[in-house]
Amino acid sequence: MDKRERLDTYLKTHEFDSVWFAEPNSFAWLTGGDSVIDREAPTGVAAVGYDGTALRVVTANNEANRIAAEELPDLDTDTVSVEQFDWYTGSLADEIAARVGTGEDAAADIDVPGLEQIDPTPLRQPLTERDRERYRRLGEETAAAVESVCRELRADDSEREVASALRVALSARDIEAPVVLVGGATRAQQYRHYTPTDAVLGDYVLVSVTTQRDGLHASCTRTVAFDPPSWLADRHEAAARVEATALAATQEVANAGGTAGDVFESIQHAYEAVGHAGEWEHHHQGGAAGFAGREWIATPDHEAPVAEPMAYAWNPTVQGAKSEDTVLVTADECSVLTTTDTWPTTTVRAVNCDREFERPAVLELENEA
Repeated sequence: MDKRERLDTYLKTHEFDSVWFAEPNSFAWLTGGDSVIDREAPTGVAAVGYDGTALRVVTANNEANRIAAEELPDLDTDTVSVEQFDWYTGSLADEIAARVGTGEDAAADIDVPGLEQIDPTPLRQPLTERDRERYRRLGEETAAAVESVCRELRADDSEREVASALRVALSARDIEAPVVLVGGATRAQQYRHYTPTDAVLGDYVLVSVTTQRDGLHASCTRTVAFDPPSWLADRHEAAARVEATALAATQEVANAGGTAGDVFESIQHAYEAVGHAGEWEHHHQGGAAGFAGREWIATPDHEAPVAEPMAYAWNPTVQGAKSEDTVLVTADECSVLTTTDTWPTTTVRAVNCDREFERPAVLELENEA
């Protein structure tokens, strides 16, 4: 089912005459383009609406030409209208409202006077084939950038220096990085979100990123050690086994029509089986990925449906260790997207399941500090 067919079903099921998307993630999902100018603004500079027949893009006059020429790659410009308003006359929400006829029932993913506000997340699942192909390229290039930086690290590098290098390597590949975390040996053990500081890396480092291109988001973590503590290998393997369990459960639950809570239950059991019961309480475990860093984050009894084909980024942690990649889960396989096939791997077995997965191993480098 393509995106217009999905929207047709949505309009019919919810008895809406039209639906509008102004959140950047959903604008990107439908158009393939980027509506963001100010990263701190709650909405983008353009909205796209669909009424079952036509697509309409609404934006200010100072953006219209660029949006039409550069930010609508998934739309046939001969069948979509780009409607502009004077930038000084009103807000994007007001302009959406003005385009909804009297007596019509319409919805939007932002607060628009007279329209029902909706959560667009379910519409973005599962991924279309075109989005999966884009995801594969984004995942491979994300991993290539991260791993190239990781191979050049030294124990006396600061976390901020590493973060800067990551952003440069990603930007060179036309990839944005909304999340860049670098935790040296001391802070990686203290915090689950190791935002970069001037602290030096020391004995080892965790590097985690969430990247974005074409609206799609990819997450991965790599571990580099110079003089690894004695416990690192065991904790890293434990986290990897929990991640493997989550991936096996995701595929099984998707095929059975289950929920995120079902997968989370498997994650809880996995932590207990690898000797780290309760570790899940210290950090979120991840969930579905796509047109957001996480379309949803799994919690106990979470009722979000587990779809396929869909990307999932599970990120279990055991104090000081973490395992994470973005994986395309289909009915038949789990295919890692954030991989170059050149990073050392380790084979781990999922808990309570006869499934094995290749997960990134700790890369050990010579300590030149």
